[in-house]
Amino acid sequence: MSVPQLPEGFVFGTSTSAFQVEGAAAEDGRGPSIWDTFAGRPGNIVDGSDGSVAADHYHRLDEDLALLRRLGARGHRFSISWSRVLPSGRGAPNPKGLAFYDRLIDGLLEAGIEPMATLYHFDLPQHLEDDGGWLNRSTVDAFADYAALVADRFADRVTHWVPVSEPAVAALMGYGTGEHAPGRKLSFDALAVAHHLLLAHGRAVIELRTAGAESVGCANNHAPMWPASDDEADLGATKLFDALWNGLFLEPMLLGRYPADLAPLLEDLVRPGDLATIRQPLDFYGVNYYSPIRVAAADEGADTPFRFVPLLGHEQTASGWSVVPRALREWLILTRARFRAGLPPFVITESGASFHEQPGADGVVDDGARIGYLQAHLEAVSAAVQRGVDVRGYYVWSLLDSFEWVNGYTTPYGLVHVDRDTLERTPKRSFEWYADLIAAQAAANNS
Repeated sequence: MSVPQLPEGFVFGTSTSAFQVEGAAAEDGRGPSIWDTFAGRPGNIVDGSDGSVAADHYHRLDEDLALLRRLGARGHRFSISWSRVLPSGRGAPNPKGLAFYDRLIDGLLEAGIEPMATLYHFDLPQHLEDDGGWLNRSTVDAFADYAALVADRFADRVTHWVPVSEPAVAALMGYGTGEHAPGRKLSFDALAVAHHLLLAHGRAVIELRTAGAESVGCANNHAPMWPASDDEADLGATKLFDALWNGLFLEPMLLGRYPADLAPLLEDLVRPGDLATIRQPLDFYGVNYYSPIRVAAADEGADTPFRFVPLLGHEQTASGWSVVPRALREWLILTRARFRAGLPPFVITESGASFHEQPGADGVVDDGARIGYLQAHLEAVSAAVQRGVDVRGYYVWSLLDSFEWVNGYTTPYGLVHVDRDTLERTPKRSFEWYADLIAAQAAANNS
């Protein structure tokens, strides 16, 4: 096995999110979320599925903790369902919901695994959406109250915290294009959602610190933006989309300002003190990386000034993403060069690939393509580290085959196959490969 050169103490982990794996959607007091509603509308999910059962992690927690112990993972990132803890988004907490996360966190700690808890991973309580959702600034206050409640309960045991996962996806795809829940198509008016999600991040960091949390970061989805050509129009479109997808969330968190190209569009939303609230000191900067994006100028009369074109000459995953490991290396190196002292250590909080695979006649799930993806991307991280970039961990998306948003169950990412009929877990070859890698890295550190 080729073991990437990574620093001692580097955390090899796994990731999941509540809506995508838990199931038990209407059990033990959990309230509905925007994804329950969105998935229930015909045509929104490609296979007509939903998250009502998902991977049934809620009922199979002990089995999944045993898988993590077998894997030897050093860390596990999960999300807390806001609507399982506060069924209406506000008010009295749900004791059974809190008890589930007590069991999860304690089980991870007993297995020697560092918990990384995400407070929000797309599943806004539907009651709050009915009141305007993330367009309503009062949702920020509700989130801060939720963060304070969860922090008071779990901050003494959770090692690392992420307030908001992928605010770019939640804002731009959930409220901008309507591809994700709640399905609103507001185009650039979704910038209000982006600002409120960033405020929610900052308010939650404050609440977590107040409760004694020692390691707080983020998990922003980032992608290198490559212009379709050297044409001035394509270069301009690429610059604009880079500001929307990358700079809109990175710059306020690290620098306390919005990108210059976007700031005029946000000035009516920003109140005194907002940017200071967003710019909270972070202990790590989490990067969710999957693929670069190739951008071209849109045709005249289009709804947006940019369009996306295929990256040719690269392997494609089942999700349609191009496999380009060097893009991750380049993004890490260039971002470090740009921000330097303002940049905390990196953690790759999500990275993985979907491929279609099923157990063979021998019961083995041979997912060599996923092994190749993970090996190449860990080598890309290693190359960035050799160039002086401080990267502290890599969390594979995902531990389990799960509900992949609008793709339903058609794009499995898991290290563990989950049979859709029986929910039986079968570790794939990639699971065993990752376990061997973790063991080899531990042995190298101890030699």
